Order: sequence, then structure tokens, then C-alpha cells
Amino acid sequence: MTKQLTQVSPHAKDWYREAIIYQVYPRSFLDTNGDGIGDIPGITAKLDYIASLGVDIVWISPYFKSPMKDFGYDISDYCDVDPMFGTLADFDAMIAKAHSIGLKIMIDQVMAHTAEEHPWFKESRSSRDNPKSDWYVWSDPAPDGNPPNNWMSVFGGSSWQWDTRRRQYYLHNFLVSQPQLNFHNPQVQQAHLDALRFWLERGVDGIRLDASNFHFHDPELRSNPPAVNRDTATVSDVNPYGMQAHIYDKSRPENLPFLQKLRVLLNEYQAVSIGEVGADDSLAVMAEYTAGGDKLHMAYSFNLLVPTCSSHYIRKQVEQFEARVKGGWASWSVGNHDVQRVATRWGGPGAPKAFAKMILAMQLSLKGTPCLYQGDELAFAEADVPFELLQDPYGITFWPEFKGRDGCRTPMAWTGAADGGFTTGKPWLPVSPDHIAKAAAVQEGDAESSLAFTRKFIAWRRKLPQLTRGAIEFFDTPEPVLALRRDADGERGIIAVFNLGGEPVSFTLPQVAGAEQMEGYDLPGTVEGTQVQLPAFGAWFGYARA
Repeated sequence: MTKQLTQVSPHAKDWYREAIIYQVYPRSFLDTNGDGIGDIPGITAKLDYIASLGVDIVWISPYFKSPMKDFGYDISDYCDVDPMFGTLADFDAMIAKAHSIGLKIMIDQVMAHTAEEHPWFKESRSSRDNPKSDWYVWSDPAPDGNPPNNWMSVFGGSSWQWDTRRRQYYLHNFLVSQPQLNFHNPQVQQAHLDALRFWLERGVDGIRLDASNFHFHDPELRSNPPAVNRDTATVSDVNPYGMQAHIYDKSRPENLPFLQKLRVLLNEYQAVSIGEVGADDSLAVMAEYTAGGDKLHMAYSFNLLVPTCSSHYIRKQVEQFEARVKGGWASWSVGNHDVQRVATRWGGPGAPKAFAKMILAMQLSLKGTPCLYQGDELAFAEADVPFELLQDPYGITFWPEFKGRDGCRTPMAWTGAADGGFTTGKPWLPVSPDHIAKAAAVQEGDAESSLAFTRKFIAWRRKLPQLTRGAIEFFDTPEPVLALRRDADGERGIIAVFNLGGEPVSFTLPQVAGAEQMEGYDLPGTVEGTQVQLPAFGAWFGYARA
């Protein structure tokens, strides 16, 4: 099944606000050469499947040349494909195929840091006076030999690493092997803009900006104060990184002019951008980075990628963003390659099919561009990866309380065959038996499947400007019910009510009086007068009374 070519008009103003993003994690999507690792030809082979979901933009996690210590988020060449994933010719073929069926390609840009194997860093660390000596963040030690300040790495320990060549410390906000670039140097900024132009010239339609608030640091290297309110959205509560208020090592004001430069380049190619924001107050940074129409087109945070799934919490995130934003736009994600899969994180062990359907409908009813993660359309649960098979250094460091990101990164199951039809070799991570039982081919012929619901609901939503561009307001409801209204000029308002819990609920909601139940969304729930009755994980949509 191939999507029609007229899903979202690329000529519509701010067309991305009507779009849906689908994230592909290349290592785990489809392996075509039997080495156990997904590749670009594998993405190309499954573009028709992605298009059949009704999405518009395919975000592809890094495929650049890399030593793979952080699985591609440590880049050693920004302008080439790692042989593990294929060639530039494979990439060009993927772009051509995507465009021929109406899909746009968004690539991951990791600008804040490189791999230590990058030629830039090799030159920078070779001496204190080479042409790239200040392309990275270097510092002399404190008088007692310690690092210059208290900054911490997201992945554990100090964010400073001693280098014997220069006899200085270099900054790394993540792995030791990911040295931080010095964005205060205009040459660094220009080098990234040049590398991005290389991909835009090849037909790329947009970028996802990794760690978009990490580009700049405080040049005075002042220590961070203790956190007043601990950040548990960006990192887990077993990670001391959340104990600092990160006011000097990220989210610096100098980042705004750089994002404006980036936007000028993107506008040349009519390309769009989405920024990842992990900050002490992510919603404020999201609003700042998308305000004014001259920086990022969209931003998302980890605020809905947390263990908390309550109507109060979800409502608070959306309302706070709306209160702060000045013309900007959010992208709401409930799953990605960095967090436990939503079916497990929010649904719990053995979450039923009804949960996955309701959560998808809820996500696609919020104001913002939804971003779906591969496998969530199939209701994949978190995979269980034993310690001896872990690949993620983040998980190995914080085991056992935090098991890392491998459980959401296991290979896609396409068929019910061995290893889910992902590879003819040994998969880089084990394929989950749960995923094989829910494989795409297994669900393909089932009209009641999660896959069928995903296609149907996306197609239904697309016809409703209220749910794509409309304003949003929430109603006071008891937990675990989330109720909202979406309004668009010239259209009847839509009321949507969701039961986030596993037990039936019955309650009074005055706003539904006289509302007309809508057809075609395929979720159970009823309204009589002002009384709403929803089964476990049920939902109800209706046109508001005029």
C-alpha cells in the first residue's frame, strides 16, 4: 500500500504543522546485506510501508561515518555515509524513492560534539597553536590539578577529560569520546553550515537538531549551582546530572543568533527543522527556540518521554508551552530511541492493544506536530535485553537501576519468521519475541490490529483542520481522564475525551451537552447529555454544540 501524493501540501504556509513525523533508527530498521545491522537500502525497501501509515516526514537517526561508540551520534565525517549503512549512492536512491511517493526526508544533525576520531579533533588536540586549536573547548586544570569547574556529563561523571597531548582538559557533555565543539568560534559554525548545505543540495527536506541547546558554553567556565528543582525528564533519578542547575554548560543565549543563521540556510531550500531540547526548563527553551519565525520550526523535549502518564501532567506540559510560546510550534513525542517504549513506560507490563490505540489518538489530538517512533504503530513493548548483551554505554554505566536505551532500540520485526525478518545474519541486538508476535506482516491482514488503527486514525485526523492547526483548551476532569477542545477558524469545534486508565470511568462533563458524536475514529466511548462513559483506554470525539 502506497500513500497518495497529496497528503500535505508543501506549498501551504507552515505545512509542517499539518504533518506527522516518523522516526527511523537505521541500525534496527532492516538489514539487507546480512551483517545484522540495518542499512540505508533497508530504509528504501520499507518506504512504501512508512508511506502507507499516512505520515509525511521520515526522520532518520545518524548514518554518517562514525566509530559508533554512541551508535552514530559520534560523527567522524559529516559529509559521508558510514560503510556500515551503505554509500552516498544508496542515500541518493533513498531520497529519490521517498520523493517519488510523497515522503520528505529529515536527517539528524549532531552539531554540538564530534567523535574523537574526527580530523578536526585530531588536529585540535595535537598542539595549543594549530589552526584548529580552539575548535573545541579546552581548559587548563585548576591549581590542584582538578577540572576547571563542576560540570557533569549526561552519561556519568565529570564532563572534563584530561588530554596528555595538550596537557589540558577538554569538555564532553556526553561520552568521553564525544569532545565538545567551541561554537564561540565562527569557523566552527560555518563548518557546520557548510556540511548541512552538502545534504540540502542532495535533496534533504529537513533536519532534526540533536541536543540543540548544547552548542554554547559559558566562556568564563563558571560552575553550575545546585538544582532547586531536580530535572527528572532529561535524565533518570539515579543520575547525579539532574542535581545541578545547568545554567552555564548549556541553553546559553548565544545559541539564538546561531539558530537564526541556521534558519537562513534552511529557508534557501525550503527545508524544515526540529530541535531536541533537554533542559532544566525545557518548555521555556522550546518556546524561545521556536518563537519569532526565524529560528527552529519546531522543538520537542523529554517532557512526555517520562514515566508519568497522568492527565494532569500531560495537560500541564501543553498548557505551559502554549502560555510561553510566541508563534512557535511544538512537536509532541511519547516515544523515541532514548527512552523506554511507551507501551511499557505508560501502559505497564502486558499493556493491551486498546492502550496503544488510545495513546496514539491522544498524541495526535494535541496541538503540535506528532512524532512517531518505529514500532509504536505496531504497539511494540520494551524489549528485555540481558546485561551480557547490552550495547549502550549509558545503560552499562548506570545498570541495574537504569538499563539504558537498548530495550527500545532492538531490531524491527517485519515477519513472524526467525529474527522477525530483520536480517539473515546475527542481529546486533536480539529481536524481541513479543515484537515477532506483533510483526508488521502478522498485523497486516487484521482489521483490528494496531497497525490498521494507526492507518485509519491518521487518515481520519488529516481531514480535520481542528486537529492539525486548531487552538487547544483543556477541561477539568478527574484522573485518569484527559479532555480537550480543538478549534479552527470556520470549523466546528471538536471535543476529545480520553481514559488513560485501565478501568472504566463514568463522569459528568458539562461541555459535551448537545455535542454530536463523530464517526470514523474507531474508539469506544459514549455520551448521554453531560454524562461520559469510557471503557478502559476508551475515548470519545464529538463536534461541540455551536
